[in-house]
Amino acid sequence: MIPWGGVSCCLSGAALYLLGRSSGRDAEVLKTVTRVDQLKELAQLLDIESKVLPLIVMVCGRVCSETPISCEYSGLRGVIVEETAEQHFLKHNDAGSWIQDSALMLSMSKEVPWYLEDGTGRAFVVGARGATGFVLTVGSEVFEESGRSLVRGTLDYLQGLKMLGVKRIERLLPTGTSLTVVGEAVKDDIGTVRIQRPHKGPFYVSPKSIDELIANLGKWARWYKYASVGLTVFGVFLIAKRSVQYLLERRRRWELQKRVLAAATKRSGQGSEGSNGTSENGSDSTKRDHIMPDICVICLEHEYNAVFVPCGHMCCCTACSSHLTSCPLCRRRIEQVVKTFRH
Repeated sequence: MIPWGGVSCCLSGAALYLLGRSSGRDAEVLKTVTRVDQLKELAQLLDIESKVLPLIVMVCGRVCSETPISCEYSGLRGVIVEETAEQHFLKHNDAGSWIQDSALMLSMSKEVPWYLEDGTGRAFVVGARGATGFVLTVGSEVFEESGRSLVRGTLDYLQGLKMLGVKRIERLLPTGTSLTVVGEAVKDDIGTVRIQRPHKGPFYVSPKSIDELIANLGKWARWYKYASVGLTVFGVFLIAKRSVQYLLERRRRWELQKRVLAAATKRSGQGSEGSNGTSENGSDSTKRDHIMPDICVICLEHEYNAVFVPCGHMCCCTACSSHLTSCPLCRRRIEQVVKTFRH
């Protein structure tokens, strides 16, 4: 039987190793990106390096927009706003108790063109949602209790539901937030500078500084490495343990089969000698049979009294047969065990 637990641990260790390598590689790449201290320098750098595109840069600034979005519940202004509404209720389960559950009722997302500004210039950011490290701030979280009528509440109760209320959450990227953006810098014909996802390379939009991003990636790379080694060692241990058990079981079965065959050959020889000899020999044969009883090959204590179906072998007692799945002699699968009686 394949030790799936050990195989799973080894595969998980390999996956963590690859993640660790990826994190370490990203950390090294972030160390080599061009750092732009002032956004006005970015436009000049693009004019100089226009023939060496794509240019991966790191810029910092505050989030700004010409047309920010005003949030309904929090009153904050942002450039990316996500609104969700969840219906919370109690549900009657099969065990007769009530458990709390929820269902998504509404999910909306809005975004307006926005840019980073540091007082010297600006750079528009495109596709920030798909960037690594991008998070939205929870602007408001409001729970509105259910105000349904008595009739509607009765109908819901008959269906096994008790409405509690609606939870509304606003998440946004507020204006004025300081961000660090790592990506490809491009400049169009009218001089607008944009930071976007490069075809190949890192793309980060995070409130952390570039040094914090590098430190976090290095920490995760080390953690993945240690976890990978631990899971791999544990998986190899499980595989080795199962292999040793399998070899010992095979050896035990081989010894049992060898012993049973030897006993069967000896009994056959005794029976042949008794049929051709005198009554004295018959008496000796009976004595030998009494000395060498038909005992179970597993426990070596009780006489065997169980027949395996479909192979028909009888070499074990019923107590030991209940723990077997295959015949010790022919290794065929045991479908049924029939107890026999001697008169």
